[in-house]
Amino acid sequence: MKKTLFLIQILLSVTFIASAGNIIIEGNYQGKNIYVQNPFAGTGVGFCVQKIEVNGQVTTDEINSSAFEIDFNNYQFKIGDKVTVKITHKDDCKPKVLNPEVLKPKSTFDVISMKLEGDGMLRWNTKNETGKLPFIIQQYRWNKWVTAGEIEGKGIGDNNEYIFKIPTLHSGENQIRIKQVDYTSQPRISKPVKFVSPLPEITYNPVKVTKDITYSAETLYEIYDQYGNVVKRGFGKMVDCGNLAKGVYYLNYDNKTAEFIKK
Repeated sequence: MKKTLFLIQILLSVTFIASAGNIIIEGNYQGKNIYVQNPFAGTGVGFCVQKIEVNGQVTTDEINSSAFEIDFNNYQFKIGDKVTVKITHKDDCKPKVLNPEVLKPKSTFDVISMKLEGDGMLRWNTKNETGKLPFIIQQYRWNKWVTAGEIEGKGIGDNNEYIFKIPTLHSGENQIRIKQVDYTSQPRISKPVKFVSPLPEITYNPVKVTKDITYSAETLYEIYDQYGNVVKRGFGKMVDCGNLAKGVYYLNYDNKTAEFIKK
């Protein structure tokens, strides 16, 4: 008898779990509410959504309608606060969240100050951050912006301070900028900060290469073939070109571009 009751309890619990589905949305509060399209249940009796929870609390929002709003004003959230919404619905239907992007972090930062120091240390302060997104640090060299690294954004606060060491400065004028890319895929980019490095210009030889290219000092470099494919990339004072096929190649190094012939 006890075994029978236990089996019945298991079946009832499984039936209960299977009778409802969940939609979970996680993100950060950005000052906007969520809107939900709520169809009828598959049986045609009642609406699909059964319950809404925000950060584990059941909401008091009216959900018995074809569309409703999840009002975050009741929770006194601050911009950037973590939010988890759980929508419990019947298993024979599915509601639709019309604007889930409102909980996704958006790039809104403004730069208060930014400075590049002689040792390659980049320091900047921001305000108006409303979501945690990585800052991508970029360096202008070889007529393009090259990623130097990333650092996680704080996402909140009126005066956030960041420090990042640029791995390699080049001779002459260095330009550095920061950017973020949010769910819109539209980058938000700072104005570049400039610094004239006292590092001497780097040279290389030979122009007609049999085996190795040698630089006058360690440098970042890229080598492209005539079709624009990167065939070598690295950092150092010498690069082995012995395995390259004969032909013309294009070389990026220091802050310069050049070409050489592999014999």
